[in-house]
Amino acid sequence: MKRILLTAALFCGVALTHAQTGSIERVLKSIEQNNRELQVGVQNIRAEKLEVRSENNLEDPSVEYSRKFGEREGVGPGMEFSVTQGIDFPTLYAQRRAYGKLQGRALDLQHAVLRRDVLLRAKELCLDLIYLNRMNALLEVRRKNAEELDALYDKRLKEGDANILEVNKVKMELMNIRATEAENEADHRTALQNLLAMNGNMPLEFGETDYPLVPEMQSLEQVRDEIMGADFALKQAQAGSEAARKLVTVNKHGWLPKLEVGYGREGGKEDMMNGFIVGVSVPIFSNRGKVKAARARQHSAELAQEQAEQQAEADIRSLYNEAVRLRASMQAYDTALMNRTLDALKQAVEAGQLSVLDYFVEAETVYQNQEKLAELENRYHKAVARLYKNEL
Repeated sequence: MKRILLTAALFCGVALTHAQTGSIERVLKSIEQNNRELQVGVQNIRAEKLEVRSENNLEDPSVEYSRKFGEREGVGPGMEFSVTQGIDFPTLYAQRRAYGKLQGRALDLQHAVLRRDVLLRAKELCLDLIYLNRMNALLEVRRKNAEELDALYDKRLKEGDANILEVNKVKMELMNIRATEAENEADHRTALQNLLAMNGNMPLEFGETDYPLVPEMQSLEQVRDEIMGADFALKQAQAGSEAARKLVTVNKHGWLPKLEVGYGREGGKEDMMNGFIVGVSVPIFSNRGKVKAARARQHSAELAQEQAEQQAEADIRSLYNEAVRLRASMQAYDTALMNRTLDALKQAVEAGQLSVLDYFVEAETVYQNQEKLAELENRYHKAVARLYKNEL
């Protein structure tokens, strides 16, 4: 009955705020501040925004000066001087400015995706460290039990109540546990070093043994609608598609004539004339093919948006089903029963009611179940973290 109620709560519970332990929050804030990949991303986005903005600048002014030498009757050396400024058709500046805003939003969302992915990797490392810390606690209890049995059977061997095979079996078990502890410690150091690298090699401490709280998920359809509405990758694809559509409009306006205005002065030493310069440039050749290229980019962006939507929905379904399956598997294990069984087995072997060989056969099954449960918990929390990655 309890299992049924837990399963029902998984689907029907009201969605909670996705809470994290203080330790994980602290680590993620530190990584967001110190991560080199994010710092590089910020500078790249800034540079791209400046490039987009510079495309709407005025053309450089043109200055020309010429001096003509020679003499004609009554005419001395002559000179010509002009300053001109090219100007695109006014509506083109407005269209470029609108495109720049859309492209800037797409770039901001691109950085949001990068930030989300970096923090997700960091959180998964934190979850791995929690798993390794919990495994360390299980192995420590297991080692202490083996050490107590080792001392007990050494004493029994001296008293003639145990044989060398039983003593060696206990020592072999203790040796295996210590080797497993060393492997677990090595994995812990590797995960922590990776986390430090993500933090720009700034010092971090992480000794958490409890997983963060997770939201009670509603139906698949509700979870899908909630997550897809907040997915940064989808928003980026949509913004990119809007910017690509606006770029088509910009290039269509590129066919409008360009204006040229300026000031001119010319004459000789007897006469000097001043005036205004006005010209028109028709982009017959310079804009050729740009509209077609922009339409191709628009089509590509729309396909990318469609692909992003399909991929996001597929990922949500996969992660949701995985989380539900892992949660059901976790509920199949009775932690209290496993602990009572280990206590009973230890008491039986100490009282001489159970041989050490039978003890290790029975205890090994319980230990395997404890390790399997720890692995399932780690996989479950990773699946939920990936599902709600946009909340990081």
